[in-house]
Amino acid sequence: MENNNPLLCNPDSGICEIPTTKTNARDSNLVKATQRPVKIIYYTDPICSSCWGIEPQLRKLKLEYGENIEIEYRMGGLLPDWSYNSGGISKPSDVAHHWEEVSIYYDMPIDGNVWLEDPLHSSYPPSIAFKAAQMQDNEKAILFLREIREMVFLQKKNITKWEYIELAGKKVGLDIVKLKIDYEEKAKELFEEDLKLGRELGVRGFPTMIFTDTVGQKKVVYGSKPYSTFESTLIKLLPSATKTIYDKSWSSVFSKYHSLTAKEFSELTETGRKESEQILNELTAKDKLEKLNIKNGAIWTLKETSR
Repeated sequence: MENNNPLLCNPDSGICEIPTTKTNARDSNLVKATQRPVKIIYYTDPICSSCWGIEPQLRKLKLEYGENIEIEYRMGGLLPDWSYNSGGISKPSDVAHHWEEVSIYYDMPIDGNVWLEDPLHSSYPPSIAFKAAQMQDNEKAILFLREIREMVFLQKKNITKWEYIELAGKKVGLDIVKLKIDYEEKAKELFEEDLKLGRELGVRGFPTMIFTDTVGQKKVVYGSKPYSTFESTLIKLLPSATKTIYDKSWSSVFSKYHSLTAKEFSELTETGRKESEQILNELTAKDKLEKLNIKNGAIWTLKETSR
């Protein structure tokens, strides 16, 4: 089967790749001044399964080295539409089984049936919605991105639809009236700027993380990699980076991230994978957490009464 569909990510390399034409990579002077020693330009997409796969590593990097890094989220445009696909991959339903294989590989819950029940025509609308969220508040935009990812990967929601974009926006505290105006106007231009910059940087797949220090030295982590790869890349650019020793208790990690998969909980608390799931289930039984089961795993959410 010929792979002409960017949604058919390669689990071995951890990459969701897009068809690109060769361009000259832009110099590191593209990086805006930052308050922190290392800037990371993170190219991603709301429906990139490999990006969902690195959520545990990314969340840990923020906890351990958040004082040293600034992460700038950029949208890559994984799926413009279905018109350019050919060969054996030509329609949304072809992706359903693949997503479930990827879910098992990354040990992150995904239900691929969204491609059978309410398939997305493009990843552009949720990407533009993210840019609109960024215009209001960067931290809320990151929460918004997590919400729409959980919607599409776990809840089988077609996040190109405004009703789900609006729901996610309300949940993270965005101004919905402004979100809608920006979504229909300025955010489209910002998304086009992300695509243009991505071409100039030679970004050809997701996740791509471009680490740059204050003097312009650059390292790239391409694809889903173990946590140690992200950490060592940072240390190469910033040998003086100090690791923050954070509280690894369940209540503390859930106070920082209100929803966690077993893989994420295991990564953040440095607890064995099986033991992590047992702890999460016990907390659910004690009414501290809510558990959403899907056919390829589960996600646990901090109960409102526990916050």
